[in-house]
Amino acid sequence: MHHPLRLTIDRSAIQANWRWLQERAGVAAGAAVKADGYGLGAGEATKALFDAGCRDFFVSTWAEAEQLGGLPSDASLVVLHGVGPNDADAALGLRARPCLNTAEQVARWEQIAPGRACDVMIDTGMNRLGLRPNEIDLLDGLAIDTLHSHLACADEDDPLNEMQLERFRVVASAVQAKRYSFANSAGICLGRDYSFDLVRPGIALCGGVPREEAANNIRQVVRIEAQIVQRRTIPEGESCGYGATFLAQENTEAAILNVGYADGYLRGFSSHGSAFAGEFSLPVLGRVSMDLLAVGCDAVPGLKEGDWVEIDYDLPSASKQSGLSQYELLTCLGERFERRWI
Repeated sequence: MHHPLRLTIDRSAIQANWRWLQERAGVAAGAAVKADGYGLGAGEATKALFDAGCRDFFVSTWAEAEQLGGLPSDASLVVLHGVGPNDADAALGLRARPCLNTAEQVARWEQIAPGRACDVMIDTGMNRLGLRPNEIDLLDGLAIDTLHSHLACADEDDPLNEMQLERFRVVASAVQAKRYSFANSAGICLGRDYSFDLVRPGIALCGGVPREEAANNIRQVVRIEAQIVQRRTIPEGESCGYGATFLAQENTEAAILNVGYADGYLRGFSSHGSAFAGEFSLPVLGRVSMDLLAVGCDAVPGLKEGDWVEIDYDLPSASKQSGLSQYELLTCLGERFERRWI
């Protein structure tokens, strides 16, 4: 079946990003492939990263672990949300470790899988998931592979970063584990003090730029193209789209593209986004619709129905255009795209 939308994912770019992040960290780099590999396809992303040398992978839930399928024997998979009241069968049946986050999860794991390896998350100040430092006595006797914490403000120069680092150092000195892991994509850019034994990049693998230090080193991974449904002239003085937010100051050539907010090209791009036809920039005209998008194409007289147009989806610039985070831009991409790995 023909798809009028396509999402092209550059395998060599995601591999190059992983290599740069590992070099920057100076230790082993894993890969967060949760949310279906940040919307790119977890299976293909994992294969590409494994071929590059990655051996540690992270998903959020046991359903994601199952969907990912079997990994090579020398790779490990961790379920970050731990083992909940309904997860025992999956946790015992899949070759993945839970990352335990609560006293209840610790007790549950000790009951259903005594002596079996697990990971543990320590909350050092994010107040999201994890045991508090004053609960570490609960970990006695656990076979902890990796002890984790997670930075709340690594993409900013915030004093909380160093506070969390010191708290994690204290906990790491008191809890026996094979490895210790603290830094995400942005944390890697903070310097090697944050690396410990293993880092867990996610968004930067996919082309996101978490901090300015990475701007010249992270390659764009995703490119989006949409076909033109219709080319039309918007007469001078008439409007285009819902709410009539675009008003033509003169006769304006417009290409109506087969993409909209149902595909993840969200309304934040209304009157702010852009597309490209070769070297020509095509501004978004008016509001993004559910399934359609109007772009101005006065500069490209030969553009016609059925031609392909590339949406500007370089993550840092698209984030500025739309006001959306780079994470949202990726994970909102819908199922109507034909995903092509090259």
